[in-house]
Amino acid sequence: MTGRIIVSDACVAEGAAWLAEREPRFAMALTKTGPLPLRRKPDGFAELVSAIVSQQVSVASANAIFARVAAAGLTRPEAVRSATEDALRACGLSRPKMRYLRALAEANIDYDALRAAPTDKVIATLTGVTGIGVWTAEIYAMFSLGRADVFAPGDLALQEAARLLFDLPDRPKPAAFRSMAEEWAPWRSVAARILWSYYRVAKAREGIR
Repeated sequence: MTGRIIVSDACVAEGAAWLAEREPRFAMALTKTGPLPLRRKPDGFAELVSAIVSQQVSVASANAIFARVAAAGLTRPEAVRSATEDALRACGLSRPKMRYLRALAEANIDYDALRAAPTDKVIATLTGVTGIGVWTAEIYAMFSLGRADVFAPGDLALQEAARLLFDLPDRPKPAAFRSMAEEWAPWRSVAARILWSYYRVAKAREGIR
């Protein structure tokens, strides 16, 4: 089962109210962040291409490279499969990212089926592709598929926000953070939105793309 799907700002607000009622520190964070963003994204091949392009580069660089990829028509699996190395390099893609895009194109993922798949199946399917890690798969499930109960404990901004908000001595490690987040089910995706928003307020720094 997919569980609750976030489709509107009202869904996010419902989750935020639920979390604030059960965790006073979330309630405090929301007084500083204001309403949380919906942040729904498209799903499918092009969105994962964008995620791969965004790895380990600035937001500005990722946007510029993805714009060139899209302009070259490389947002369809068949286009990537038939593209030459020179065509991929001309978009600004590194050699590893060329390999990752080709692996994604060859994976023949059924994106329609992923919409109805359990979240653990979504994560397993995506991480089976070279170049897609757990974080990328969790973010895809959270924002492209709208899953309400997904968390990304390996995200450094989430870890730092939790350290600040919960007055922890250090950033929580992913395994411990995942256990901590179990208390926020079935709205862990909204808890992540609270923490990301709080991080931006606390650090006044750019968030994830």
